[in-house]
Amino acid sequence: MPRLKSNADLAKLKKQILSKRAGKRYIAINAAGTCGLAYGSDKIYKAFVDEIKKQGLSKEVEVRATGCLGFCENSPKVMILPDDINYFKVKLEDVSEIVSKTLVEKQVVDRLLYKDGSKKVVKINDIPFYSGQSRIISGNNRYIDPENIDDYIALGGYSALAQVLGKMEPKDVLDIVKKSNLRGRGGGGFPTGVKWETSVNAPSDIKYVIVNADEGDPGAYMNRALLEGNPHSVLEGLIIGAYTVGACEGYIYVRQEYPLAIKHLYVALDQAREYGLLGKDILGSGFDFDIIVHQGAGAFVSGESSALMTAIEGRVGEPRPKYIRTAVSGVREKPSVLNNVETWANVPLIINNGIDWFTGIGTKENYGTKIFSLVGKVNNTGLVEVPLGTTLRQIIFDCGGGIRKGKKFKAVQTGGPSGGCIPASMLDMPVDFDQLAKAGSMMGSGGMIVMDEDSCMVDMARYFLDFLAFESCGKCVPCREGIRQMLKILNRICDGKGVESDIRTLEELADLLKDASLCALGQTAANPVMSTVKYFRDEYEAHIKDKRCLAGVCKSLVSYFIVPEKCQACQICLRECPVSAIKGEKNIVHVIDQSKCTKCGSCIEVCPAKFSAVVKISGKPVPQAPVRMEVTRKKEARS
Repeated sequence: MPRLKSNADLAKLKKQILSKRAGKRYIAINAAGTCGLAYGSDKIYKAFVDEIKKQGLSKEVEVRATGCLGFCENSPKVMILPDDINYFKVKLEDVSEIVSKTLVEKQVVDRLLYKDGSKKVVKINDIPFYSGQSRIISGNNRYIDPENIDDYIALGGYSALAQVLGKMEPKDVLDIVKKSNLRGRGGGGFPTGVKWETSVNAPSDIKYVIVNADEGDPGAYMNRALLEGNPHSVLEGLIIGAYTVGACEGYIYVRQEYPLAIKHLYVALDQAREYGLLGKDILGSGFDFDIIVHQGAGAFVSGESSALMTAIEGRVGEPRPKYIRTAVSGVREKPSVLNNVETWANVPLIINNGIDWFTGIGTKENYGTKIFSLVGKVNNTGLVEVPLGTTLRQIIFDCGGGIRKGKKFKAVQTGGPSGGCIPASMLDMPVDFDQLAKAGSMMGSGGMIVMDEDSCMVDMARYFLDFLAFESCGKCVPCREGIRQMLKILNRICDGKGVESDIRTLEELADLLKDASLCALGQTAANPVMSTVKYFRDEYEAHIKDKRCLAGVCKSLVSYFIVPEKCQACQICLRECPVSAIKGEKNIVHVIDQSKCTKCGSCIEVCPAKFSAVVKISGKPVPQAPVRMEVTRKKEARS
């Protein structure tokens, strides 16, 4: 690789790359992302490489492995570029046909297209999942092999860095970031420019910039997808931030559970150093800066700023008091700027496109886009990037395609385990930092878990609190003991042993956690509980007063029964019961022994739909009296 010694060298290299690629067609496969690999996209990639060579198309067609493309459940995905032909759920046996028909004969293979009802869609932006999005950050994943820096440079990569180092003073960059009002995408939405300015003004010759890639929220994988698919966008933003605040060293704190992201990061760092975009005298500017990758040990609390920096120092990831901010005293007590993956990736875009462009996206004080991990009881799961201010309804029903199996939407949990559950009555709420906070939730890193009518909100609150109880570092008493006490109460309520004073006790503990906890983990831990108490109080009262789970989820409050009049004595449920709780014989109606039943639900799952003899009842278990009734079957008329 040639070492770039000036901005002119970078521009020349880009021109050379584009010249070599002029007129070429590309097959892009999501074989460089975790979701694609899980579906076997790497095998599809290898098959295309072999088939292109076999048909003598290597000079005119290039096969490219890309990162996550968002619509994960439809992997493996294959794109023909620049034609914008998109195939989904491609199998090995389809490879030869795609090459022969689409690349040689220029025909579309209809059966592999996305089906929107009866309509077959060719272009990506015509697919409902994508049509409502603005993929300004994640969209380039489809054009980039994350292990090839040339792909990023061909799209204008590192041109923002060249502009900053060649034409701008640090104060000019800081002014742009402040005026853009870019808010941190990793939590509470603190203004990025203000944080940078705090470090700039902090009295120290040594400063650090850090990428927070400790993405620990259940169901969230936005940061992973960016690091896997387009690592250079994050590196470029970090280098620009380092120049602005005067840092000569940076860290990427990434979860050890992200091995593919870590692999691509190391490759990207090596390639950037070889090109002279990282290390000594970057682009001949005299600016020196390098990056260290620090792999986290999996503690959720290490996503908190001071705990993360303590971990970088080689100690247990525990938070420290915030009377001095980490922007002033962070790693080794030096000023340290910490932003998450998505925040850093926004910086080059703002430099290249300008303040007016960025503030023209989103709503007042909430500019730009946000990537959400849309999962749960929704038809289209995956990564969704939309302008801030897009409503929940648009995200869940337009991009997400609505609720599975025609069920009713009940709630959506945003912001990870420290976020809140938002009810159906608020579906038209714009999604931004301020509106989510008013609703008792938060943006967090961008997780969205959709729930339907079959979800118990008390059980959901218990699930998230159980996660936080396990992940609490235990350093401060309010968090350590407060979360445990709240969890005990929720367990009691779900077991049908709750008392009417429990809700009030939960509210008092929530206030204690918020006011007295050392860090944001404890301060926001009660959000799932308090938001469900606020919007779904009737479910708590049903659990406590009536000993009923309205959704039929809490095992202690449901029972399975066999309706005698419907039972055909087929013995299927009897054979499938793992604890032999079902009694009966051939032609004799079956019954369930409630004292043995573990509420696993296998009986209702295997009972033939045409009979539907097994039913689930919400409420206190009632013993089913033995029934001895012969089953009479009508003989089918024979011709």
